[in-house]
Amino acid sequence: MATKVLLVDDHEVVRRGLAAMLSVHEDIEVVGEAASADEAVKRVGLDQPDVVVMDVRMPDKSGIEACREILANFPDVRVLMLTSYADEEALMASIMAGASGYVLKRVKGADLIEDIRRVARGESLLDPDMVERLFERLRHGTREDPKLAQLTEQERKILDLIADGLTNRQIAEKMFLAEKTVKNYVSTILAKMGMSNRSEAAAYVARLEAGQNIDPEEW
Repeated sequence: MATKVLLVDDHEVVRRGLAAMLSVHEDIEVVGEAASADEAVKRVGLDQPDVVVMDVRMPDKSGIEACREILANFPDVRVLMLTSYADEEALMASIMAGASGYVLKRVKGADLIEDIRRVARGESLLDPDMVERLFERLRHGTREDPKLAQLTEQERKILDLIADGLTNRQIAEKMFLAEKTVKNYVSTILAKMGMSNRSEAAAYVARLEAGQNIDPEEW
């Protein structure tokens, strides 16, 4: 049976170009298209694709968020992230979201077709060495502070960006999240750390990075 593919990109010309390229292969069937992340989530339920080819950058929210939602509801679907940017943060976010692959748009057509076939077979297109280096970087940066130990890896990343002085909107752009999602993360981080505002949290991180001993009970 042909591999059913859903194409997700906010540019119609890109979707049509991909559809035309894939249509000449009998073992691949384009079953639908979506122009936004929210539409993509809905289309998966309607079109029942085997593979979703998903643009990372979308107008409403990121393709990475859509990937997370799709896999939460349809765990057997494979998501192949397609992007114009070789971005380490996007790669990490894609891994955390459960994507099966991360491919640059400059990929050759024949290679993309083979990538879709491989993902459909259950293979991962994420280079194991690259993935290990990224997770090692995260582990290396892990602090044993009791307040930070309560946070997830995603929350720690956002906390570091808060400490760098980024606004919610800037964090959203950098992390490929909706601004509302970042706002919710910030509220959760402050609640877990027992702090009233982001400035207090940023100061706490700054003192840790400066090597100062902190009694968590004082905060």
